[in-house]
Amino acid sequence: MEIVEPKGVYVYIEAEHLCMTMRGVKKPGAKTATTCIKGEISESDIATVRGGNYS
Repeated sequence: MEIVEPKGVYVYIEAEHLCMTMRGVKKPGAKTATTCIKGEISESDIATVRGGNYS
């Protein structure tokens, strides 16, 4: 196993929740996004990872 020592981590998860599709807003394709950023990550690093579409 290779050990890495990153300076930061960026996690982006986008999902369609069935509870939003079937119950709540009742809109098929409604998506929820969750992000978590830890460490030394700049906005330009995030733009590179996501192709410039970050909030």
